[in-house]
Amino acid sequence: MPKFREDVLALTKELVQHPSIVGTTGERDIAFKIHDLLQEIPYFQDNPGHLRIVQTEGDAHERYNVLALVKGLEPQNEETVILLGHLDTVGIEDYGKWKRFAFSPDALLEKWKQGKVKPTVQRDLETGEWMCGRGSVDMKSGVASNLVLTRHFAQHREELEGNLLLLVECDEEDSSQGILSVLTDLLALSHQERLDYVAAINSDYTSPRFEGDENRYVYLGTVGKLLPAFFIIGKETHAGQAFEGFDPNLVAAELTTRLDYNTDFCDEMYGEVTTPPVSLKQTDLKPSYDVQTPLSAFVYYNFFVHSWSPKDVLERLKEVARTSFEQAINRFQTRYRKFCDLSGEPYVRQELEARVYTYEEFYQICQEEHGEDFEQAMRLAASQLKQDKELDMRQFCCKMVERMWEWAEDLAPAVILFYATLYQPRVVLQEEDERDRRLINAVNHGVDAVQTSYPHPIQIRNFFPYISDMSFVSISDDPDGIHALEKNIPAWGVKLKMDVDAIRALDVPVVNVGPYGMDAHKQWERVEIPYSMEIVPEMSYRIIRYLLEDGKDHA
Repeated sequence: MPKFREDVLALTKELVQHPSIVGTTGERDIAFKIHDLLQEIPYFQDNPGHLRIVQTEGDAHERYNVLALVKGLEPQNEETVILLGHLDTVGIEDYGKWKRFAFSPDALLEKWKQGKVKPTVQRDLETGEWMCGRGSVDMKSGVASNLVLTRHFAQHREELEGNLLLLVECDEEDSSQGILSVLTDLLALSHQERLDYVAAINSDYTSPRFEGDENRYVYLGTVGKLLPAFFIIGKETHAGQAFEGFDPNLVAAELTTRLDYNTDFCDEMYGEVTTPPVSLKQTDLKPSYDVQTPLSAFVYYNFFVHSWSPKDVLERLKEVARTSFEQAINRFQTRYRKFCDLSGEPYVRQELEARVYTYEEFYQICQEEHGEDFEQAMRLAASQLKQDKELDMRQFCCKMVERMWEWAEDLAPAVILFYATLYQPRVVLQEEDERDRRLINAVNHGVDAVQTSYPHPIQIRNFFPYISDMSFVSISDDPDGIHALEKNIPAWGVKLKMDVDAIRALDVPVVNVGPYGMDAHKQWERVEIPYSMEIVPEMSYRIIRYLLEDGKDHA
């Protein structure tokens, strides 16, 4: 059994020392560094066409993905395993006084030892088995593991009964432009080199699921993530005549009351449940102060899924919106009546109706009422808004809904439900599927083989709990679910492009075998060395060999 620890440790430090914050020149430059490291391997000197650095397409930034193909000694064997890992990191503002040491693992470790750190960090430091620095766990140790495995198989092709493709992609931490752009490259490469992608192993970070959790985790498939949003239209009025209007914030508050932390919206599958929804933004859309009540409000929520499709979530949330709207109207009417009783003014019930639409439904109404004039206006709005570089995806979608509302014939209060950003599709591995079963068996074999040499339990779970690029190599939603998604994202095809056909064509089962650490995206980010740099690469090594040698016989 090859030993990987020292090589992975040294390479992780080298990669951490090269800043690669998403959206910066460092993210661009580290791709060339990784390419240069791979170019030093004799196999790629002999086969230069198997090593590629590919610029992303349609990207506001100049950045690159790196692909490295190692072919086994049997050219007729097309079966190929993909190793995935992202090269970008989040920023370092959270490091405070240690900011200048964020990319210097050894120096930062010494500063921590000399300074005051939180107790859990102190406990880890005392073991001498942890490394720190931005990207140490998320996920340069994972990339280093993949690079070392690639080098090993390039030097020992007799151990590879098939092929190995390394993909190191950019922009995972922002909008997944790297993986979305490289899909066509992966498909083209499969035709050019006659590759049959049988499995993918992602190496993103893992961490404890709860306080005191001593387990380490390997994940089959991944959670999906949606960002449902609500554009709420009220009725403006002077604050001194409050009951002549209708405050959209009242509906927003009811929505958040019903959705935030509500376990009714935890999606259960295979005995595992998602984290409940939580609001990520809630605001009215008044641009400045005056004593007029707001006309509209905007709110969106994080929403994880295991089994529900985008269509399922829309149907559930449309009902929540209707219930919230009705409750807001009831609250308004009750308080108006009480005010009239106190003030002696006559009570005249306001005519309010809980009108709730999806973006697709309201778009069709406007289309039927205004025809091509409406269509042209929406295309022009999309084109104009796309030019505004200050607008992020969520603001873009909100403004598109706002433009659509301008065409409404009935201006009474309403709610429009839509999706406000990219969908990270869920990926479900199923025992009934032969390819999935083959990968599941390989993971079980890999975990069993290393467990005896590691003191903490290594558990296999079904869903990687964080968003990652795993979502874009396979897709478990049916066409109806994806249709509902496409028709209810205002940015679809304009500011947001996701090649669903390419994902379906690639369709490779994926697991996550990644480093273990603490405090990713925080100043105390650190990675455990024994598991991450010894156990993880050995597990991946065994999974790859089992898949390509024995997997077919045990599927």
